Amino acid sequence: MAATDAVQEITAKKLAAGSSFYYAFLFLPPPQRDAITAFYAFCREVDDVVDEATDPGVAAAKLAWWQSEVRQAFADTPSHPLMKALIPAAQRYNIQASQLQAVIEGCQMDLQQSRYLDYPGLQRYCHLVAGVVGEVAAQIFGQTQPETTRYAHTLGQALQLTNIIRDVGEDARRGRIYLPMNELQQFGVTAADILQGRYSERFTALMQFQAERARSLYTQALAALPAADRRAQKPGLMMASIYRALLAEIEREGFAVLHQRICLTPLRKFWLAWKVQALGRF
Repeated sequence: MAATDAVQEITAKKLAAGSSFYYAFLFLPPPQRDAITAFYAFCREVDDVVDEATDPGVAAAKLAWWQSEVRQAFADTPSHPLMKALIPAAQRYNIQASQLQAVIEGCQMDLQQSRYLDYPGLQRYCHLVAGVVGEVAAQIFGQTQPETTRYAHTLGQALQLTNIIRDVGEDARRGRIYLPMNELQQFGVTAADILQGRYSERFTALMQFQAERARSLYTQALAALPAADRRAQKPGLMMASIYRALLAEIEREGFAVLHQRICLTPLRKFWLAWKVQALGRF
């Protein structure tokens, strides 16, 4: 199978599952779309090692293999079709091996822990699995200003926190709680409440606190984006628009996330992305 075919096959499966990233990729010119697609495929492939694992030891071995594959690929000897497709993009958009290794390190954290004591600990995880991803995406989209890196990291963290809020119930069914333990304690919510899907006013207050933090990060990210890069970074702004709307929808549903996964319709996602692309509004 050719490298490009492998990337297309993997991303088609993931994007067909309803990923919001599809709508951000849609308006990119082909070279950038191919690059971000290859990077997206890499991120999903290593993330799925953990999400689909039944044996943590096997998952750890697979992630170690990916670490080795990244080193080999950047030494001009890639063996996996995804890396064969990604290396030309890495050369064109200055993607570093250390950035890919950081994404893998974030996935390794999921094998090593299923709880986070406090927000600084969670921030480290978000930095690896989302902040670095945002940094690479900004490079591909056409970053020209160094300040755009801070925007990309902050936006990545906001998107990841929105994912965490949306997926509380789904993660709990895998035995994971990403909400910081000291904040659960602050609001009088126990881990058992989360794992057993028990709603309460205390749970709603906890989730409102998380939503306000995420909203603040969106505001910080947008304020940090230099005007000179605003046009190039439209795909990221599309993601911000879609995910802020998702966050608002979760709030309207009263944070009923323990038993369901709240989503936006594909048409609404497309409309939000189109508004950013055509009107610059979000």
